[in-house]
Amino acid sequence: MCGITGVAWTAAAVPLDAAVLGRMTTSIAHRGPDDAGYYHSALCPDRAPSNLQELQSLSPALPGVPGAALGFRRLAIIDVAGGHQPLSNEDGTIWIAFNGEIYNYLELKSDLERRGHHFRTSSDTETIVHLYEEQGVDCVRSLRGMFSFAIWDSVRRQLFLARDRVGKKLLVYRLESSRLLFGSELKALLAVPGLPRAIDPVSLSDYLTYQYVPHPRSILQGFQKLPPGHRALYRDGQLQVDRYWQPAFASPPPTGIPATAAEARQTLRKTLTEAVRLRMRSDVPLGAFLSGGIDSTIIAGLMQQLSDRPIKTFSIGFPVKAFDERSYARMAAERLKTEHHEQVVEPSALAILPKLVAHYDEPFADSSAIPTMYLSEMTRQHVTVALSGDGGDELFAGYDRYRAVQLGERFDRLPAFVRRFLSSGFWQRLPASTRQKSRRRRLKRLLSALSYSPERRYLKWISIFDDSRLPGLWSDSLLERLGGTDSAEFLLQAYAACPQRDFTTRTTCADVLTYLPCDILNKVDIASMAYGLEVRCPLLDQEVVDLAAAMPIDWKIQKGKGKQILIETFADLLPPAIQTRKKMGFGVPLDHWFRGELAPLLKDVLLDPRSLGRGWFRPQAVEQLVDEHVSNQWDHSYRLWALLVLELWQQHYLDSAN
Repeated sequence: MCGITGVAWTAAAVPLDAAVLGRMTTSIAHRGPDDAGYYHSALCPDRAPSNLQELQSLSPALPGVPGAALGFRRLAIIDVAGGHQPLSNEDGTIWIAFNGEIYNYLELKSDLERRGHHFRTSSDTETIVHLYEEQGVDCVRSLRGMFSFAIWDSVRRQLFLARDRVGKKLLVYRLESSRLLFGSELKALLAVPGLPRAIDPVSLSDYLTYQYVPHPRSILQGFQKLPPGHRALYRDGQLQVDRYWQPAFASPPPTGIPATAAEARQTLRKTLTEAVRLRMRSDVPLGAFLSGGIDSTIIAGLMQQLSDRPIKTFSIGFPVKAFDERSYARMAAERLKTEHHEQVVEPSALAILPKLVAHYDEPFADSSAIPTMYLSEMTRQHVTVALSGDGGDELFAGYDRYRAVQLGERFDRLPAFVRRFLSSGFWQRLPASTRQKSRRRRLKRLLSALSYSPERRYLKWISIFDDSRLPGLWSDSLLERLGGTDSAEFLLQAYAACPQRDFTTRTTCADVLTYLPCDILNKVDIASMAYGLEVRCPLLDQEVVDLAAAMPIDWKIQKGKGKQILIETFADLLPPAIQTRKKMGFGVPLDHWFRGELAPLLKDVLLDPRSLGRGWFRPQAVEQLVDEHVSNQWDHSYRLWALLVLELWQQHYLDSAN
């Protein structure tokens, strides 16, 4: 797990200055505290200097020629002594900067050696180089792992970029007239002098809808993200991007899928156990996140079965009982006999907020990033690698909102006069003003969307600011700039990737393609790498993903409860109380904090003239949100958190750059 960055340029461009490459690489040093490396085709076309000082001492050798520069920061996991990057093939014509882990690298290496390739290291990185020599850009299809990488092919004068299937490893880029810049994080590109920093209004609208900025856009105009399961080829100033993989949701279950639930359980047990085994390959200590939920308990349980000593497990809790899972985590740890560690997050934990804003590069409004950062910090004190249960909710229908989706399907089958009554707006008269009336408030949210199409109904349920709230928030000038922008397009495109299945399965597919990479995986990657911790997700192994995607929905949801096939398959690892417990998100008690200890922070930031005067929002709309929440009229905590993070991000990334 590492950080990569660099630039490729055409013959018309001035090669990147070595000092700038150094700044780009240093900006992501947190991702790789163990080592740094550089390659520059115009300074040293067939070798990588031992350090930046040596690189800067060289004189350009190839002016006016297409070239590339690669920067690398390393977190040493595999082949600690020999895995230095950038790394090349035998004759120095192909160079790679690689972020991630390839779990089947030993199997690939054996095959490549039989084909005559010679390896200088024991790292998984070198496997990709030789695989590229054999298969070209199709090499990504053979890789089982998480990754983003850049390969400079000096013979073809082309740069090849790729991102893993489900999107665990981010890759940001900026295409200009005569060069392409890229990096593991946006801050690496912003280290290049003179790049503009202007907010993209469409991305701003998307952010306040989804709580993240969806790919391929970035919050800043002119910067983009390579989508999951995509690759890109840059040559002669042109960039071609194409998809090389998508999960097996797109059609009815293919031949070869287990015919019965009993057979599927056997296959799932075998496939997930193998995925865990592969992810326990490490030359450094490893452990597991353990929330006490179904997914993390299964992963920790399989790790313990594959280990000859107690594994280390880690969890975070809160003093507010409704948000505290520590009792379940302890229960799971006792059942599995792990060496367990835990920590409590207090409201003062928001002292981490400036660091959070700086690391996420873009506004990111999932408040569970707070405990994820603290969990990562605590875990890194004991291990360098942690396995997690991420992906289980999306693949096996674990979110409570999928029950609402099924209710919506039933609504669509009702007689027309019943649908008209239920969607007529009578629900507007239902009182729902306080936390104690949360059930009625959720009912209002459910009924208010029934008149929408199923896809847009789901978006209304999951939005931070939905289509009824955003127009009243925008300023007149922003409304004019947005024109007919429709933030639903991102979600609608994901639904279109799975046209033939039942709607609940289509919704899980949409979440795998949108919410999972843009929110969940991005959150964990940034938070963990802020502390030099690698997180691996066995449930997102490509074979597990395709197996789960092909399963019918009634194997996953039974009597309104999701993950049934997971629970039945791994019942021996799950304490009964965890099998039946209600789903609890990894959230924080923002509503309590914003009405208590953090109310002054909220007002000081959002109601400050600098914030109100930026021109994005109607000041009175922001003031109303704050007043209604602090006075306990409404729970606007997640909306206010999104606005708070946005303002702090602007202060850090825009104001400080002026």
